[in-house]
Amino acid sequence: RLYFFSPGAETFDEFVDLCHQARDFVNEALYVYAVSVAILHREDCRGVSLPPIQEVFPDKFFPVETIYKAFKVANSHPDKEDEIIVDKEATGNILDPEYNLAYYREDVGINAHHWHWHLVYPSTWDAAVTGKHKDRKGEIFYYMHQQMCARYDCERLSNGLARMIPFHNFHEKLEGYSAHLSSFINGLPYASRPSGMQLHDIHGTGVQDLERWRERILDAINLGSVTDTDGRETILDETHGIDILGDIIESSHESKNPEYYGSLHNWGHVLMANVLDPDGRYQNNPGVMDDSATALRDPIFYRWHRFIDDMFNEYKKKLSAYNSDDLGFTGVEIESVTVHAHLDNVVTTTFEEETLDLSNALNFGRKGAVKVRYQHLDHEPFSYEIKVQNNTTKINHGTIRIFLAPVYDELGNVIKIDELRRLMIELDRFHATLNPGLNVINRSSRDSSVTISKERKFSQLLKGEGTTEHSSEYCSCGWPDHLLIPKGNDKGMEFHLFVMVTDHLKDLVGQLTDKNVCVDAVSYCGVKDDLYPDRKAMGYPFDRTIHADTVNEWLLSNMSVTKVKILHSSGN
Repeated sequence: RLYFFSPGAETFDEFVDLCHQARDFVNEALYVYAVSVAILHREDCRGVSLPPIQEVFPDKFFPVETIYKAFKVANSHPDKEDEIIVDKEATGNILDPEYNLAYYREDVGINAHHWHWHLVYPSTWDAAVTGKHKDRKGEIFYYMHQQMCARYDCERLSNGLARMIPFHNFHEKLEGYSAHLSSFINGLPYASRPSGMQLHDIHGTGVQDLERWRERILDAINLGSVTDTDGRETILDETHGIDILGDIIESSHESKNPEYYGSLHNWGHVLMANVLDPDGRYQNNPGVMDDSATALRDPIFYRWHRFIDDMFNEYKKKLSAYNSDDLGFTGVEIESVTVHAHLDNVVTTTFEEETLDLSNALNFGRKGAVKVRYQHLDHEPFSYEIKVQNNTTKINHGTIRIFLAPVYDELGNVIKIDELRRLMIELDRFHATLNPGLNVINRSSRDSSVTISKERKFSQLLKGEGTTEHSSEYCSCGWPDHLLIPKGNDKGMEFHLFVMVTDHLKDLVGQLTDKNVCVDAVSYCGVKDDLYPDRKAMGYPFDRTIHADTVNEWLLSNMSVTKVKILHSSGN
């Protein structure tokens, strides 16, 4: 909790001095984490941009074989001034079906996002110490990770794989995984996990603790209330129930009763990370599940979080399904929705090359940069054209909500809507003014409320590029734009594009404005030091049970579903 000392530094100079002092005796990883959290939350650090974590700790993002090769090439290269580029090494092969998704799990952008999201919402955040309350922190923990699960299943279907089987048995044998990462702080590799291993007790926490906490949380969900540390009951109502559960399940300082409900999610990560050496007798590093910058690489991360999400879903199933009053917008209807790309209603994805400079973190003994070249999934730019009819005589304000979900399951069956709702990935959410009559709304995919604007590299920050442009608005938290949509397949995978218009004045939190308080991903990250900018439940309207068989059976006039295709091109 080093960052808790930050409030004691009253001025910016005192804060910098504190950072200088701490740097000499604090572990490098802890130091970077604590200083990053402090910078993101101090008033006098507004506008300060953090360097990309992948350039600070490239050993968390690239295989040790790649970094070793970079050193080898640099040492054998006589010219110290020229640029060296090495290719990222593979971490598996076709013998492992899960390796088909390595491009996704090992993506630099989503792992950096997960690291950064946990800087914005640390589980150790204590409002009593920091003086800042995180609005709906428990709920946004639920929603962010629910969306990760939905996106991962969409990616699996894109690659012809079945949707994941949730973790469900604390004594089950786990699939194997090896990250090929090695820590440059202590020189040890991140522990691998041979196939067939099981969870074991570690010092202070055991498997039975996890089982006990799960049962207590499920009991609370079924009873409809939780018990706080003073023995008082708190009702899990429609408005605050999911937020209370999020704080308990994660758990965070906001948990109503951490001694009784424990810390199921966090300790699950730790036990899985230590499965190879649970009692520490071999002094191994933990596996990647122990680190928010690396956890997404492991397939068990998604199965574990689907298990966590299933618990949240048990609560959501207790709530009444949304009715037409909850879903409708009187006098407003959607006439049509078209996705404009190279071909209408067809968006193409490809793999693109990117480089990352290793020289900022590692000393190669040369002036010329040493870079690693890697590939990532990307998509062509596209836009939505949404035609909305306002049949009233007054100006209305709408919230446009856009989601995407696959039409077919792994067996080729049409997915029923109550099952489909948990595969819905949010693409955008924004305000639109609706004049009487027909309104044609155009929106670029680059403006998504889900994704981050392009992250500034270390070299750009050193030159001061972009640091004065909207510096108070840059939040640097968000899903990478290049992974906004799933990969699709070479035949053109069919998806439902769901668009809905709701009454913005009913959704509104605070004053009506189009000013970008935060230019990045408010859907997944909220607004820095402010209220979450939507009164609706996160994931609405797909967070509750839907009593219908087909999508069209459920639609109202202010909703629309359009069939679109995502076509993956293996060429350039």
